[in-house]
Amino acid sequence: MKFDKKRLLLYAVTDRSWLGSETLGNAVEKALQGGATLVQLREKELENGKFLEEAKEIKALCKKYHAPFVINDNVDIAIAVDADGVHVGQNDMEAGNVRELIGRDKILGVSAQTVEQAILAEKKGADYLGVGAVFPTGSKSDADYVSYETLKEICKAVSIPVVAIGGISKDNIMELSGSGICGIAVISAIFAQPDIVKATAQLKELTKKVVET
Repeated sequence: MKFDKKRLLLYAVTDRSWLGSETLGNAVEKALQGGATLVQLREKELENGKFLEEAKEIKALCKKYHAPFVINDNVDIAIAVDADGVHVGQNDMEAGNVRELIGRDKILGVSAQTVEQAILAEKKGADYLGVGAVFPTGSKSDADYVSYETLKEICKAVSIPVVAIGGISKDNIMELSGSGICGIAVISAIFAQPDIVKATAQLKELTKKVVET
């Protein structure tokens, strides 16, 4: 599909561990109000029934704010709720198989850590790549670290948009300038902040500066 890379500018990935007393729906709506351009629902531990309910709620919020809604890894749930797309990692279902299941009109994102993985993902039908971790992060092992040089090489090697992910915050985002990315994907930089709307808006402005350099 022809995917507008501007939708990838500020890509919010959910993680309920940061929410405290807040509901996921409220947190996601605040991120959308702050300017998140795409939301990925990521649930590694939730059983399918609750995941399905949650996916319906988040999909409705994304529709309200005209933001694409993708689901991490769970292709069955994505198909069941008619999500806008799916994102898969290197250890999840193979990208070509996912594309066959979801069809040509849905968004397919694939994680990549090397130029070889990136090129293969594009060949298998990926619409965009998530590359990282570009900074040290508690949610990824050291083995997943991707250097600035590799990030830049991946951006040059493929024709599809590249989103940087992993340990990105308002304090280090400018270090990604000139890499060729078209956006960033973040979790705690949005959902762990005391004022989600404000944090999202600030991050969006910084990201615009990064992708323009």
